[in-house]
Amino acid sequence: MNDLFSHENDYRPLAERMRPTDLKDFVGQEAIVGKDSPIARMIEADNISSMILWGPPGVGKTTIAKIIAKRTNSAFYELSATTAGIKDIKELVERAKANRFLDKRTIVFVDEIHRFNKSQQDTFLPYVENGDIILIGATTENPSFEVNSALLSRTKVYVLNSLAFDDLTKILDNAINRYYSSISFSLESKQAIVELGAGDARSMLNTLENLINITGKDVIGIEDVKKYASSKSFLYDKKGEEHYNIISALHKSMRNSDPDAALYYLARMFEAGEDPLYIARRLVRFASEDVGLADPNALTQAINAYQAAHYLGVPECNVNLAQAVIYLSVTAKSNSVYKAYEEVKKDAKRTMDLKVPLHLRNAVTKLSKELHYGEGYQYAHDEEESITGMQCLPEPLENRTYYHPSDNGKEKNVKQTLKHINDIRMRKRSK
Repeated sequence: MNDLFSHENDYRPLAERMRPTDLKDFVGQEAIVGKDSPIARMIEADNISSMILWGPPGVGKTTIAKIIAKRTNSAFYELSATTAGIKDIKELVERAKANRFLDKRTIVFVDEIHRFNKSQQDTFLPYVENGDIILIGATTENPSFEVNSALLSRTKVYVLNSLAFDDLTKILDNAINRYYSSISFSLESKQAIVELGAGDARSMLNTLENLINITGKDVIGIEDVKKYASSKSFLYDKKGEEHYNIISALHKSMRNSDPDAALYYLARMFEAGEDPLYIARRLVRFASEDVGLADPNALTQAINAYQAAHYLGVPECNVNLAQAVIYLSVTAKSNSVYKAYEEVKKDAKRTMDLKVPLHLRNAVTKLSKELHYGEGYQYAHDEEESITGMQCLPEPLENRTYYHPSDNGKEKNVKQTLKHINDIRMRKRSK
């Protein structure tokens, strides 16, 4: 007789059936759950501390939390930030207090913790701080922006990456061997299924399960995958070589002031399912690296595109990204800001031991005044044109120049202004 969890009667989705229950079966994320990793050591010692698991979908955040629940001697509760409210949190807190009275720890797992508002997140603070609750949060969003700083300071953030091609292949083979051993897959079809996963094990396993259910075939080839699995491009893997090839092509097309090519590569990424915020972040970088002060408005355009993509999401944000790509393609270019930082970075790393000149230090205490902090400081607003001859770099670096503005776009005006400033400064130093 089949039990509830036999293959024949287990109606859970394949991704759920394949969820590991022990770290030894976990594939990927070696840095945080592999042998002698931080989380592995915590589980082994049964001494879990509050943490945030940050990473894209389908990379193991919930699985890690459930393994912790199974392998530690603590009461374990789950909350979904999409449905839970402050009332649910307070009820959990009361349970946690009762557990603590019985000398039992309480772990609370909050899925999509970034969806909790500030008030809901604040509710956890005193109980995490005093040890009533061990909080494990999972998020696909950068916790620096989406989790309150006070709560964030009481947790350790662990970053999970999209699963590598080899990791997904191993998971796929395990699933086929376990549940579909009577079905033959061509090498090309398996590779295509893995590529469609784009670093997301759950998505890949859903694709596999749907493919089996739809085709009903004993032999699965590449044409079956192309026909039934997805309309997304097989030649775009979000974390593989083609991912980097296309973002490189987008960047270089904009740099070469070619809006048509840039739009094409934008569409290749967007229509293949790339995270629009990833594209927007690359545009923000481009605005300073390749445009800079030749057009200061470029950075504003890029940041606005990021905000629009964040608010609207897919697919509506496609035109916002397209607008920014066109703008960045046709505007004046300069890499002077990028070159300036790369140059000054070398000196900064080489001279970390140099002290800030005394006249630039802030004399806020009696001792600092006795040590001559602030002596010789020249207040720019007391000077003609608000410019002094004061040297601000440490003595070994005096008169070094890092920023060399170009003659492109509005940076030509910056170049003229900077020359005027330097002429005044040199004149005052020579007096």
